[in-house]
Amino acid sequence: MKIALFGGSFDPPHKGHEAIIKEALEKLDIDKLIIMPTFINPFKKNFTADEEQRFLWVKKLWGHLPKVEISDFETKQKNPVPSIKSVEYLYKIYNPDQFYLLIGADHLEKLHLWHDFKRLKSLVIFVVAHRNGINIPKKFKNLKINIKISSSFIRNTLNTEEVCYEIQDEVKNYYEKLQKKLIQF
Repeated sequence: MKIALFGGSFDPPHKGHEAIIKEALEKLDIDKLIIMPTFINPFKKNFTADEEQRFLWVKKLWGHLPKVEISDFETKQKNPVPSIKSVEYLYKIYNPDQFYLLIGADHLEKLHLWHDFKRLKSLVIFVVAHRNGINIPKKFKNLKINIKISSSFIRNTLNTEEVCYEIQDEVKNYYEKLQKKLIQF
């Protein structure tokens, strides 16, 4: 079995994430794509939308796609989970012949700092999605994605044009309510 893992905060999920998913399903020879929202990224101090909301958005957007599974492994941990732990967990379940780990090009600079990187590198083939014009070394498989958007831009501006249509209103309402709560304090 050949699997791919695409993890992330998805705070909120947007068209850039969707482009990565579609490109991975089309270009990679895989039996299953596992999308795994984090509880919190080990390199971040907090999140905006809680893990349950982000999981629900991801499930609503992509849970129905063929070959796609939405995993709650990391959100159920209620703490930061290094990628190596998720990879080992999925190895126990699927025992894959090939394991792709999808990451954005913005992670390349600090990839060597990831927890137990040497072991992680021995277990997966990194597949890097283009982002922000960052050059991807030839040693990596890559996904050519041309969408320039970030979740932080959406949260900060409440501009949901790049949020997937199915959840645009939900996302806008969710972050507007959070901003109003912050203003009240």
